[in-house]
Amino acid sequence: MTDNARVTLVRRGLWLNYATLSYNIVEAVVSLLAGLLAGSVALVGFGFDSVIEVIASAAAQWRLRADLAAERRERVEQTSHRVVGWCFLALGAYVAYESVESLWTRSRPDRTVIGIAVLAASAIVMPLLARAKRRVAHALESRSLGSEAAQTSLCAYLSIIALAGVALNALFGWWWADPLAALAMVPIIAKEGLAGIRRRHVADCCS
Repeated sequence: MTDNARVTLVRRGLWLNYATLSYNIVEAVVSLLAGLLAGSVALVGFGFDSVIEVIASAAAQWRLRADLAAERRERVEQTSHRVVGWCFLALGAYVAYESVESLWTRSRPDRTVIGIAVLAASAIVMPLLARAKRRVAHALESRSLGSEAAQTSLCAYLSIIALAGVALNALFGWWWADPLAALAMVPIIAKEGLAGIRRRHVADCCS
């Protein structure tokens, strides 16, 4: 790969991450507000996932900037994986606790049209962004960018799960579908968090 081709790919990755950052910020704010107002565990969990996606995108931006500067690339890779991994584990613990508590206390979330709309939009937008970022990550042979693309795909999966729970509650009044959907997110979130930390551990052992 020529230097010009590499710079072009890096710039494309930066713009894709600008798009992801912008969308995830809006997604996080809307999801958290709608989820808190409706008392939806699934929607709040998805909103916090969006916050982590913002952190992941910012870490990828850091990685891309380091690529352009050609300095401390490996350190940036390792730090990115560690930060995002621990964030996912914290989110998994939070969602698990809130889901179990809601099921135990039989907390009934309100219907939220805005929440359904943002989840449906994410189920469409996120796979498109993830696909484009995977191509750039593959061309640059960047583990950090590949991980960030995987997290964007994860956001799409979580949006579909959350949408199922929120929609079933809105359409049929199945209140338990919301916390069950949130609980279904936990293994996916925890797996991604552990993967990020293990990548960091392997890098440390090999350095």
